[in-house]
Amino acid sequence: MHDLVITGGTIVTAADTYRGDIGITDGKIAALGLGLEGRDTIDATDRLVLPGGIEAHCHIAQESATGGMTSDDYRSGSISAAFGGNSCFVPFAAQHRGMGVTETLDLYDSRATGASVIDWGYHLIVADPTEKVLTEELPLAFQRGVTSFKVFMTYDLMKIDDRQFLDILTVAREHGALTMVHAENSGMIAWMTKRLVDAGHVQPRYHAVSHPALAESEAVNRAISLAKLADAALLIVHVSTPEGAKLVSDARMEGAKIFGETCAQYLFLTRDDLDRPGMEGAKFMCSPPLRDTATQDALWRHLQAGTFSVFSSDHAPYRYDETGKLANGPEARFNQIANGMPGIGLRLPLLFSEGVNKGRITLQQFAALSASNAARLYGLTEKGSIAIGMDADIALWDPNETRTVTAEDQHDNMDYTPFEGWSVTGWPTTVLTRGKRIVENGELVAKPGQGRYVARARIDLTGYPGHRAPELDPATNFGANIAPGAAK
Repeated sequence: MHDLVITGGTIVTAADTYRGDIGITDGKIAALGLGLEGRDTIDATDRLVLPGGIEAHCHIAQESATGGMTSDDYRSGSISAAFGGNSCFVPFAAQHRGMGVTETLDLYDSRATGASVIDWGYHLIVADPTEKVLTEELPLAFQRGVTSFKVFMTYDLMKIDDRQFLDILTVAREHGALTMVHAENSGMIAWMTKRLVDAGHVQPRYHAVSHPALAESEAVNRAISLAKLADAALLIVHVSTPEGAKLVSDARMEGAKIFGETCAQYLFLTRDDLDRPGMEGAKFMCSPPLRDTATQDALWRHLQAGTFSVFSSDHAPYRYDETGKLANGPEARFNQIANGMPGIGLRLPLLFSEGVNKGRITLQQFAALSASNAARLYGLTEKGSIAIGMDADIALWDPNETRTVTAEDQHDNMDYTPFEGWSVTGWPTTVLTRGKRIVENGELVAKPGQGRYVARARIDLTGYPGHRAPELDPATNFGANIAPGAAK
């Protein structure tokens, strides 16, 4: 007799699709079969039963380097994520210059604990890699279960140089952590921005021009080269160009420990959305910027081919008012407007509607991109699959429900959605985290604080031989002991 049985649905995993029941006991999947009995039941007739989504790229209760705060806290952000079919998320904990890593994680603990309705973890943004951070605090963060570190190659107050990048990659490699990188060439962007502003081209549409595709591909190439030198695992986040995607694909074919991510906005929106009357284009500003329809087609092919291990929202909610996008005035220049768009509640419905229902991806690929790949990549060892012994993180989907997207339906703390008016077919109706209902039949039934922090394991790099630079091989470098992690 199980605590809960989900019965009558079509179970979908990254490998299979089959009819069956799921027996849940003590928050875990205890049995898969037919005719299971439980003290409580959920009738999943005519529903797809999928692993609960894992949103692994979102900015929640996070200050920018210039002091702006995202509009969603862990309560509103987690609720919006849950309505979008997610049972777990991994926002960023941002270290700023002058802050310690332990101080940073303690701060985000205070923001998340007692607020989130779904389980959570953190990616640590490293902006100030001092000797203490590298030798003491990053290892301590890893012991807390924070096993992914993010760095920036752009933004003056966040970017690190190549040598610092190598130091972080080396520490991450030693501890089995994954480094993530925002890869854009800062100098190219600054050069383009100055030329545009000096010429009076300051409207939101020029944001796309100021971030040329070459700025991404150059930085992606450099980041991959640094990771290969350190023989470290690296994820290129929010890849937005065919050239950047090909660099990731080529590195993976060579056996390097390189992973890629793209996001909903790059598949569904274009730079034309920036070219709207007045300041409306500010709603569509993100970095890297939106591209064109040819780029969308190429990114879809890379998604289908497996170049991108994860598909994320990069939810960065800044309201269209003086607290967010218009903090520098109603006529701010494009380089004075906060970058980022909301989307945590639409990542999966959009992917289902435009991917599964239009024949671009299979249901199994959808399960992998929604949850299973992220669980493996980020060390969420008890999540991301419907299998005995796993957390009962489950989402029931109505594949035929059609909705018209509105901002009011997103449950976040935003005043707009960039997908206003879109028609979406396929919608999550019930979401569970560890066997507890979060959303049921489209209604919130969880209380703030129902989620819990999840410590993550080291990245599994089985099948990735990596890259051994000859200069780091004692057999070819005259015996010098300069390998990453070697004694100094």
